[in-house]
Amino acid sequence: MNPPALRSPAILVLEDGRAFRGDSYGAEGETFGEAVFSTGMTGYQETLTDPSYHRQVVVMTAPHVGNTGMNDEDPESSRIWVSGYVVRDPARIPSSWRSRRSLDDALREQGVVGISGVDTRALTRHLRERGAMRVGISTTETDPRALLDRVLASSEMAGTELSSEVSTTEAYVVPAVGDKRFTVAALDLGIKANTPRMLAERGVETHVLPATATLDDVLAVSPDGLFFSNGPGDPAATTAQVELLQGALAAGIPYFGICFGNQLFGRALGFGTYKLTYGHRGINQPVMDRTTGKVEVTAHNHGFAVDAPLDGATRTRFGEATVSHVCLNDDVVEGLELRDADGELRAFSVQYHPEAAAGPHDAAYLFDRFCDLMGGGR
Repeated sequence: MNPPALRSPAILVLEDGRAFRGDSYGAEGETFGEAVFSTGMTGYQETLTDPSYHRQVVVMTAPHVGNTGMNDEDPESSRIWVSGYVVRDPARIPSSWRSRRSLDDALREQGVVGISGVDTRALTRHLRERGAMRVGISTTETDPRALLDRVLASSEMAGTELSSEVSTTEAYVVPAVGDKRFTVAALDLGIKANTPRMLAERGVETHVLPATATLDDVLAVSPDGLFFSNGPGDPAATTAQVELLQGALAAGIPYFGICFGNQLFGRALGFGTYKLTYGHRGINQPVMDRTTGKVEVTAHNHGFAVDAPLDGATRTRFGEATVSHVCLNDDVVEGLELRDADGELRAFSVQYHPEAAAGPHDAAYLFDRFCDLMGGGR
């Protein structure tokens, strides 16, 4: 493990002109993305390797980051996906028996530009009031006005399709642990490694398919159920996966979606989606499961949401759709259910992350609910 590197000056400029100065952290250079903040006190390795953060610059609200280094067991994908990283007080030397490299070294090795020594409390309050926005971080530019020009010329998240950039290019299979009970076709829109792992623990063999998969590709694995994963980008910019899902619903295949999979489920049912002002990110968001009345502490990472009526059922060509989960902070739709004319559950989704890596395990029951759906529907 390398000793702490000498840090050069760095600047961060938001698209509204607010600027922060600090020290370089990770790779030298310049990067752009959407500035968002994450409220998790732990799990930075899982956050960094979550494909849902593609093209986003993540601001950590926890003041101390990097204390446990980086290991080889906890990544949620094969690489770091964030466009940039903002921390207040980085650990000088990591301390964990599982650590294989420092966070600083990992960021540098993968070319991720970051900034440290920033007043992340002030930055978070700014984003909390003004909303997520484009941002630039540079260790090569000293003039904030010049960097602002490049920030304003960078791409926005709204209207951008990104799942094809993070998805697997080849299908692969995650076998069931123990006796196989079900076969699931999982569309990789930015899937996290813990999702097929949790399915495997329940006897599910998961066929992970590229984002470009067709309904014929799904049917070819003779699935007992269809799963859509989390992922980055604007759901309104995605059409092929919505058409695939509509075909699967028409064919009567049980469905479970999380995060991006919830947004696409909403669009498949005829609802719209919209961009949240600052989104939900972190591992401490309260959500009510309206089907049971229980409140869960949940892990979130989303900047878009489904526009569906909170009360009453909406008739669709596939059945009646209702909002099953709601965020207790702001009443954002956090889950949908689809039932047939007899009231039987056909498909469901949640906006948050029941695989929760890192995060609480309150919502792990949803994988059991999916198994119950597949068992009862076949």
